[in-house]
This record gives sequence, structure tokens and C-alpha cells, in this order.
Amino acid sequence: MFVRAALLCSLFLTVSCARHPEKSAFIDTMVAKHKFAEDELEEVFDQVKINDEVLKKMAAPAEGMPWHKYRKIFLTEARIKEGAAFWRQHAETLTQVSEQYGVAPEIIVAILGVETLYGRRTGSYRVIDALSTLAFNYPPRSRYFTGELEQFLLLCREEKVNPLQPTGSYAGAMGMPQFMPSSFRSFAADFDRDGNRDLWHDPKDAIASVANYFRAHGWVKNQPVAVRVFAKNAGYKTLLNDKFKAYLRISELESGRVEFSRPLPLDSKVNLLALEQEHGDELWAVLDNFYVITRYNHSSLYAMAVYQLSQALLNYQLPSPYE
Repeated sequence: MFVRAALLCSLFLTVSCARHPEKSAFIDTMVAKHKFAEDELEEVFDQVKINDEVLKKMAAPAEGMPWHKYRKIFLTEARIKEGAAFWRQHAETLTQVSEQYGVAPEIIVAILGVETLYGRRTGSYRVIDALSTLAFNYPPRSRYFTGELEQFLLLCREEKVNPLQPTGSYAGAMGMPQFMPSSFRSFAADFDRDGNRDLWHDPKDAIASVANYFRAHGWVKNQPVAVRVFAKNAGYKTLLNDKFKAYLRISELESGRVEFSRPLPLDSKVNLLALEQEHGDELWAVLDNFYVITRYNHSSLYAMAVYQLSQALLNYQLPSPYE
């Protein structure tokens, strides 16, 4: 359905944003609700370009892949090695942030690794173009992206940034942690206290912002994220569901003939996740902290990629700089 909607939307791309009917209604709302100057917004949107490539990318997200293909994107030797180097370079900040926010440093580094290769690939789309394209030309999620466009303009006003300048992903996510505008306004942190929440160029701010986001969404310090499990037969399939929130008791999985690779507290709540491999399912019991990762990106594949990258980083050893 989303592919068909995106293709239909592309038929209207000959209409410039300057003459787009939804644009006028949006400007009226921003003027009435937030006291923006109408002539200034008109001038901005006269320079906005509707981007067909944004719609094509929205129609084919990587999260549509099976796990055995998706995993190969993020669990590479190069990404692991670069992440370990990033961790070593920013070890002091990561330690301070982890102590302050209670979020494991390997998770913070893994998020930055999955999102932007530790800040090297923050996106080349002009944010206002991406958000306007999706707000005005992508009906399946027009309401969401209209809200993010509103948040983006508010953010630019607060941060004293020209809205035509910031760049990001095709979906309008920004900086090293790829925050959407609403998340940027709510969770971005000025960790070095220089008066600027710079998520594009300041690793300290980016590291603290990820931790702040996770703490706000319920991260529990020192709680496991996921545990590998093994099924004795196909009975486990009755326990599978499309929920993110952990709600099953340990005894329920065990009654489904599922064995844990390591013990968990008996009062733990878990969910059973089956990841598609080339020759059958790979099974995991995932806990509340796994759910928190899915608040960053609502995909079990994404959350597992972050978790597995974090474990690879934790176990990777770089030579000491003093050797």
C-alpha cells in the first residue's frame, strides 16, 4: 500500500512547494499558533523543493529485509573497529554520561554507529525539503511529518538557525544521533555547556543526547537487553506476536519448550522474538531495555542490530595507544 501511495504522490511533484495547497494551510497554522511572520515563511517555502527521491526511499525501508540480510549492513568488521576507536577517543565523555544517565556506553556508541557511522554520514538531504515532501506528498504519514515540520521550524527559531541550512536523512532526521525535530527539541543536550546543542559536530552533545533519550524512555541500568533462547520443537510459534513491550513470564516460555542460554530472574518479563535466518528462525527473549531501543526506531530488526553491535563493541579490543 505504501509503495502505491508513494508512486501516486510522485505524479504531483510537478507542483512546486510554493504553489502547494497544503503549504498555505500549514503557514496559516504556524502564523496563528506560533506567531511566525507570514511573509518570512512564504519566503522560506518559496525555496523549498519537493524531492521525489525521498518518496522512493520511504517506499523501500531497510527494515523490510529479512534479518540475515539486515544484520550484514551493520555488523561489519569495519563498523565494529571504527566504533571501538570512537569509544576509545571519547571514553571520558562516555564514562561521565553513562554515570549521569545510567545508560550503558556500548549502547550509546552502537546507536551512533547504526545511525550515522559515528557521525560520518549524517545525511545530505535538506531537512526542510525532506519534511515538506513527506508532509505535503506522502498521505500515509502526512500528519506525522506535518507535525515534525512544525517542530523543525520551532527548533530553528529557538536555536537561531536558518531553516534552509540543516541537512539530514531522507526522513528529516538530524545530526550524529539522527533525531527527528520533536526529539531534538525534547532530548538534545548541551553537555559541554557551550550554549549550543550541536548534534552535527559535537560528539559530547550527541553522546549525552542519546543517553538522555534512553533515560526518558525508561532505560533500566544494568538490566539485560536480550538473551538467546532455543526451542525444542515448533511449540514456540504460539508465543510469537508483533508486540514490542515485554509481557511474557519466564515460565510461559519454558512451558512452550523454550530453553534460555543463560538464566534470568524468575520475575523477569520478556517477549519472544524470531529473527529470520536463511535456514530457520533465530530466537531471542527480549526484555524491557530492548523495548526502549525500539522507541528510537520502531523495528525489532533495528533494536537487535543495535544490541548485537553493542556486544561486538564491548568485546572488541584495540591496541593500547601507549604500546
